[in-house]
Amino acid sequence: MSAWKHSGGIFDYDQRKVRIIELQEQTQDPDFWNDPDHARKIMKKLDHEKNMVQQWDDLNNLAESIKVYQQFEEEGEDVALEITREVKKLERGVEALEFKNMLRGEDDHRDAIVTFKPGAGGTESQDWAEMLYRMYTRWAKKEDFEVSVLEYQQGDVAGLKSATIEVNGDFAYGFLKAESGVHRLVRISPFDSNSRRHTSFCSVFISPLVDDEIEIDINEGDVELQRFHASGAGGQNVNKVETGVRLIWEGELSDGTQEQVVAECQQERSQMQNREKAMVLLKSKIYELEKQIKEREKQKLEDSKSSIEWGSQIRSYVFHPYNMVKDHRTDHETSNVDAVMDGDLEEFIKAYLMAVSGSEG
Repeated sequence: MSAWKHSGGIFDYDQRKVRIIELQEQTQDPDFWNDPDHARKIMKKLDHEKNMVQQWDDLNNLAESIKVYQQFEEEGEDVALEITREVKKLERGVEALEFKNMLRGEDDHRDAIVTFKPGAGGTESQDWAEMLYRMYTRWAKKEDFEVSVLEYQQGDVAGLKSATIEVNGDFAYGFLKAESGVHRLVRISPFDSNSRRHTSFCSVFISPLVDDEIEIDINEGDVELQRFHASGAGGQNVNKVETGVRLIWEGELSDGTQEQVVAECQQERSQMQNREKAMVLLKSKIYELEKQIKEREKQKLEDSKSSIEWGSQIRSYVFHPYNMVKDHRTDHETSNVDAVMDGDLEEFIKAYLMAVSGSEG
């Protein structure tokens, strides 16, 4: 139980209680709802702090319950099974809470933008990109996050040429930032009549969704606007008329490197709405690139926080000649490929966050 008590300091329980009072005081302001967007952000923060404190209180009650069982055991009652069950429950709860508590980055609380871009290899890589797209949407739904398809370009034969989704939920970016990088697939190709083994790559780029709190200055003259017919995985939610918008920015980042950033949106019903959303996505991606520059300068963790390059895959998914998914940053691996492709990513995300948290400490 000493480890449980020690966790309280790490969790900042008292600080969170003070934060709840401060946020509640803001909601009492008569003008609070004059700015609905700001009010919603405050309410979201308040709900999160309340939820974290409630989880801590529930675990604390469970710890007290275990103490009672231990007293019964000292008095000669056979409650060993109950104690074992409750201790395991407490350990799982503490682990889950500490997992959330690791998300302390300035942008971890934000929603996330996830962009999929297949590598060279045509149909093979495009099919792999769609498999990853499905994997992350399934993971998000398991976590009770909301997923919106912002852009989806179908592949020529199968899969996708590019796609962008928005994941909305408490700490969506904090969790998903662990997945940013190049993902490598090794399998017997279903598109190869000779059943040969193929290696495919797809980059998954994760960025926090910027809002009014983040200022990103973009010279409109550096942005090229393209229009296209919306199509793909959006179903009835995506118009088939030319409302899709693609924004292309070319410019210099803070470290002097030249970069081209592309953002597309076909989710909204009007071209103007799609343009506005695409601009938010563009700023989000540029913001993430700048974050990566700062992180490299600050921590020199090139292996885990480098900008995406085709030669630096973060994870391999092997379907043949054996089954294995391995993260090259943490060495975490599993042979249960089917579960991973069905969205079971918690252990990989946890291993990465713990490794990063350990290096920062």
